[in-house]
Amino acid sequence: MPLLSGAVVLVTGANGGLGRELVEQALARGAAKVYATARRPQEWNDSRVVPLALDVTNPDSIRAAVTLARDVTVLINNAGMGVESDTLLALPDEKIREVMETNFFGPVALTRAFAPVLAASGTSAVLNIHSVLSWIALTGAYSASKAALWSATNSFRVELAPQGTQVTGVHVGYMDTAMAEGVDAPKISPEEVARKSFDGLEQGEYEVIVDDISAGVKLGLSGSISDLYPALAANTPA
Repeated sequence: MPLLSGAVVLVTGANGGLGRELVEQALARGAAKVYATARRPQEWNDSRVVPLALDVTNPDSIRAAVTLARDVTVLINNAGMGVESDTLLALPDEKIREVMETNFFGPVALTRAFAPVLAASGTSAVLNIHSVLSWIALTGAYSASKAALWSATNSFRVELAPQGTQVTGVHVGYMDTAMAEGVDAPKISPEEVARKSFDGLEQGEYEVIVDDISAGVKLGLSGSISDLYPALAANTPA
């Protein structure tokens, strides 16, 4: 069971609301070092935090991060992006590709690159931040990218288990961060998401379902498509 006490953690997207919480709560749980990564990393007033430039869509940047952070024992794929008016019919091709590069190809490439590092540490873990939108397409590109990451997490979970690396996926609905600023719905705090994520990780859980919204949508996957997407009824011929 991977524990954060004494761990060396790398967090992508560390400048954001959830990213900051993941850094701070990892330290509170006893992490020895945290690499706080972002395209333009900020300074931290803690000697245990190592700011590290990382663009998850850039292979050269990923290779450089692996070279500089060869002591990582816990990799957290948190960086992500969303876009406004996100429908597959309306978004330009380049924007769809940008979302997929950031939310899917980036975490997959980073996990592949760090897999040998994690193997060398003995007990290790990967924590992937998904979304309730992994399971329901309320957006186009974003939902598709998170669904793809969910599938990749399932594959990595099986492939990395023989080397002693636990892979945990986190599903959450609306979170009180800049990405959901325009959403008029109840939101969970980044503090609670980070706490529940680390609780699940340290308890050896493969999947952490943070809120009731995510739990309800996952349960709905066993039902009919029309129950998940009521709008279909309005377009069904009589």
